[in-house]
Amino acid sequence: MRNRLTAFILIGMVLGVLTGFVANQMIGGDATLAKDVAGYFHLLADIFLHLIKMIIAPLVFSTLVAGIAHMGDSAALGRIGGRALAWFIIASLISLTLGLIFVNFFEPGAGLNLVRSGADSGVSTEGLNFRDFILHVFPTSMIGAMADNQILQIVVFSLFVGVALTAIGDKGKPIITVIESMVELMLQVTGYVMRVAPFAVFGALASSVTVQGLGVLKTYGALVGEFYIALFCLWLLLFGAGAIFLGKRMVKLIRYVREPLLIAFSTASSEAAYPKMLEQLDRFGIPRRIYSFVLPLGYSFNLDGSMMYSTFATIFIAQAYGIDLPIATQITILLVLMVTSKGIAAVPRASLVVVAATLGQFDLPVEGVAFILAVDHFMDMGRTATNVLGNAIATSVITKWEGMLEVEEDIDVPHPKAPSHTAAHGRAGLELASDMVDENRKG
Repeated sequence: MRNRLTAFILIGMVLGVLTGFVANQMIGGDATLAKDVAGYFHLLADIFLHLIKMIIAPLVFSTLVAGIAHMGDSAALGRIGGRALAWFIIASLISLTLGLIFVNFFEPGAGLNLVRSGADSGVSTEGLNFRDFILHVFPTSMIGAMADNQILQIVVFSLFVGVALTAIGDKGKPIITVIESMVELMLQVTGYVMRVAPFAVFGALASSVTVQGLGVLKTYGALVGEFYIALFCLWLLLFGAGAIFLGKRMVKLIRYVREPLLIAFSTASSEAAYPKMLEQLDRFGIPRRIYSFVLPLGYSFNLDGSMMYSTFATIFIAQAYGIDLPIATQITILLVLMVTSKGIAAVPRASLVVVAATLGQFDLPVEGVAFILAVDHFMDMGRTATNVLGNAIATSVITKWEGMLEVEEDIDVPHPKAPSHTAAHGRAGLELASDMVDENRKG
């Protein structure tokens, strides 16, 4: 289905451009009529945006609670989890900051002069004072927070639930099972929602070209190219950070994970690369107790490429609508993205959920997501591969910190005992906790 979806998105792009071009040639001289026709084209993109908003709250809640609940409570698990989270936080801050630097340097959205559909086209600065922002983070009602898609409040409540499930031990297993089922359910629903993407792409492109003509497509080329330049710099930073801890083995790690990287890039899905990544990390010399916990944790908390994309896309949309964001506001957006992105699973185009939610938090035009939707798949390919690389490096470095990195196998020799990877990500954390408890008993 994923390959068919990619083909349908490409078809939607071509048809959207052609339809918009024909409409622009026919009615482009009448600005009012062109805007009305573009509005009907954009209806398809608006429907997609509504569906995206529909899945935000349950997706964040279920993935974040499941990730925390499976961290376990043994000393070793806590140490590994603490080191992993420390790496994830630092890597996320670097990725977000790098995206912010590059989008301000290139200014890919400058000059587009898009018009917001709502009456208010600016940012409400009154709602950004520090006291109100901090107070707003903490919910008074979980139901109200989910109904209003208040992402930060959902994250706070999810943290309490996840930690509490860990504390009550076996009594919480039935709830964890339900949460795991909810994660799978939301991933399936997300897959359904993404099937609407080709129609949304068609509507977004047709709407833009109807009003502005083919000249708007130049911006897409610049946006994608400049984003990949930023990603390349992030790759260099990740490679350098890994080399500090792994030394010459960093080069070997790249050789071992090249296949998962290609899978991630071609499918735009970290999930697709997950089984092969587990096998290759096993061959690289990382014990199962490490990679079976750190890698699933990283899939929710360590999305370096998606982090960069989040700041890049958010500020790009503000630029496209002519909204001047002070540096203090941009830093606040960066910090909000640092939190809101942590509950999103690595599914295709899930970063759109984060970007849409953040735009709403800062009263920026959420409809701007539809503008970048047409080329989001091509950007998703790069950021997904970056996510996979970042998690491979993080898992290897944490293993080195633990003093458990073993000698790698010959990469040209078939793997004799490839580990089973059919289990869900969440069960990996429980297996690790169980293994450690058994070892402690034996000791």
